Amino acid sequence: MARFVATSAKDNREARRLAPFRSFDNPRPRTGKDKPHFESIAAGINAISALRDKPSGDVRVVCPDDAVELVFRRRLSAFLRDFPDVTVEIIVDNGFTNIVERQFDAGVRLGEAVARDMVAMRIGPDVSYSVVASPDYLERHGPPSNPQDRRPQLRQPSASNVRGLYAREFERDGRGFSVRVEGQLTLSNIAPAIDAALDGIGLAYVPTDLVLQHVERGRLRQVLSDWCPTFQGYHLYYPSRRNPSPAFSAFVDAFRHR
Repeated sequence: MARFVATSAKDNREARRLAPFRSFDNPRPRTGKDKPHFESIAAGINAISALRDKPSGDVRVVCPDDAVELVFRRRLSAFLRDFPDVTVEIIVDNGFTNIVERQFDAGVRLGEAVARDMVAMRIGPDVSYSVVASPDYLERHGPPSNPQDRRPQLRQPSASNVRGLYAREFERDGRGFSVRVEGQLTLSNIAPAIDAALDGIGLAYVPTDLVLQHVERGRLRQVLSDWCPTFQGYHLYYPSRRNPSPAFSAFVDAFRHR
């Protein structure tokens, strides 16, 4: 409560004034009405702390086109839902991209193709490849007897890009080797290569999982199965960094193969 104290000058006792004075000796006792204010302050502090710890920002990744289907498509929607403040940019490139020069946070390659000076983390299971053709193609040309068979082929980037851009990688008796493909049609992406195989244009060399439904329905047939290899799964790779952003750390953890 407030009280007033009378003061006067020594040489003029008639001049008086009243000055308000707030006593803090006996402050107003707190009541239940104060509680909501303290609760709102505490809630605000908690909200600020949560915002500070919540991942946000951009993550830029470059990867081959089949990795989009085999890895990211299956888990990306859940990640974006769990981290609404993180923006993901995925650039499809089937070549060897310098992620440092092009300022990507990370790249994706099959395990055997990751440079040793990079940090690598597996993000998918092993990937098996198949050579496939349409029934119409096989009726016209017959099935190839071995990988060196010069029947009409589709020229595509190799699975790992380790043994040449248009080399198909095979394995026999534990020994890996590559066969350079010549053909009338060159395609740089998996999806149009599958379409071309369905149209009977040539033999396609693609991840088995991406054509399994066509094989099961009789639209495509597998050939050279005894020669086709299985590769280490796709890996996310990136240069070692001391302070990765919370957004990138969340991305790495979400796509880790378990």
